[in-house]
Amino acid sequence: MYRTRCLATGKITVVSNTVTRGIRVVVESIYVPERSEPRESYFFFAYTVTITNEGSETAQLMSREWIITDSDGNTERVSGPGVVGEQPVMKPGQGFEYTSFCPLRTSFGSMQGAYTMRTESGEIFEARIDPFTLAVPGVVN
Repeated sequence: MYRTRCLATGKITVVSNTVTRGIRVVVESIYVPERSEPRESYFFFAYTVTITNEGSETAQLMSREWIITDSDGNTERVSGPGVVGEQPVMKPGQGFEYTSFCPLRTSFGSMQGAYTMRTESGEIFEARIDPFTLAVPGVVN
């Protein structure tokens, strides 16, 4: 996990970058203050996932599982078919990108998980999503 600063906006994003069996998963998260209500313990984060097939065989994203943890130690598991209503098929060299969101009750938390992938030959494997931080700027140094 590492941080980057967007040159256009100056906002800091947190990045997770993992490769499993040729499937690269990069996640960038950002705090969205205009959709947050800190006085009501509601902190809204967006994250963009870029999945790239760097392997040698076609793979389809079948399902996802996220483990979301806030700074109070509360953990939630979210799973289901595909992502944002799609089950993308990625040939070698192809990718898929989407943006989603995660509200938290605390100003700091983390997400991690896995995508269940299926190869063209029918083999099933898990593409890991390494942990990444959800944090209001200035909360974590």
